[in-house]
Amino acid sequence: MPRPLVSTRGIEYPPAVPDRPLILVTNDDGVQAGGILALAEAVSPLGEVWVVAPDRNQSATSHALTLHQPLRVKKHSERVFACSGTPTDCVFMAVLHLLPRPPDIVVSGINHGPNLADDVSYSGTVSAALEAAIMGIPGLAFSHVGLNAWDFRDGERFARDLTAKVLAEGLPEKGYVNVNFPDVPRGEVKGLQVTFLGHRFYEDTIVSAKDPRGKPYYWIGGSGYQFTDIPGSDCSAVHSGHVAVTPLQADPTDREMMDTLRGWGIESS
Repeated sequence: MPRPLVSTRGIEYPPAVPDRPLILVTNDDGVQAGGILALAEAVSPLGEVWVVAPDRNQSATSHALTLHQPLRVKKHSERVFACSGTPTDCVFMAVLHLLPRPPDIVVSGINHGPNLADDVSYSGTVSAALEAAIMGIPGLAFSHVGLNAWDFRDGERFARDLTAKVLAEGLPEKGYVNVNFPDVPRGEVKGLQVTFLGHRFYEDTIVSAKDPRGKPYYWIGGSGYQFTDIPGSDCSAVHSGHVAVTPLQADPTDREMMDTLRGWGIESS
C-alpha cells in the first residue's frame, strides 16, 4: 500500500487515488495555522487533498491579486505548498499551475476569528471561496467565531459534512458559501441555520505613534464589536449557538437598483 503523504505538521493525508474528488484547501492565516491543518484533516476522507496557502498571515487582504511583484512557492511536502501571496493568489497558483487538474471544490479556513456580516468584504478566507466561484468551482469558507480558544473539533465535523454535501449536490453557478462556527463548548453546537449577512460594527480606531527615528506611523485597529440582533442573520445565528451557513454570489449586481437608475432617465438610445 502506498505510504501516506505527510503535511508540514505531521498530519497524514490519504495517498492519491484515481477518480477521487480533488479538494483544494487554502486560508488566509498561513500554511502553518491550526485551522487549515484541522480543515485539511477533516476533508481528507472525501478526496485527494492539496494544500496551497499563504506562507504568512494574510488576514484582511480581501480579494487582492499580486500583480506588481513576483510570487514564490515553496513545496513543503508532496501536496502541500506555501505561496508568498494572498489567498486569491493561492487559488490562482493552485488551479492554473500546481494541481494536476482543476479541483472539484475549494475549501478555505478554518479562519481564526469570525467572518460575519460586512467582514466578508475584507476577508481573505472568504475571498478564496469567491475566487473559486468566479472560476466556476464550488467554494466554501469556514471561520471559527471564538478569538481565544481553538478547539476545531466541532467545526471539523460540520466542515466535512458540508463539503461532502456540496460535492454531491453542487452549487448554483457563481455561488459560494460562507460558514461560521459559534464560540461554544465542544459538543454544544445547536445545529445549522441558513442565514443572510447581518450587521455588526467595530469600535474602529487609528493608533498614532512615532518610530525610534521620530517619524509618525499609524495602526488601524479596533477593540470589540457589537451586532444588530436580526432574526435569520449570520450574527444572530452564531450568537445563539448555531452554525451560520450563508449563501453568497460572485455577481454583485443589484438588479432592483438597475430599475431605479433607469427610472432616472439617464440611458441613451
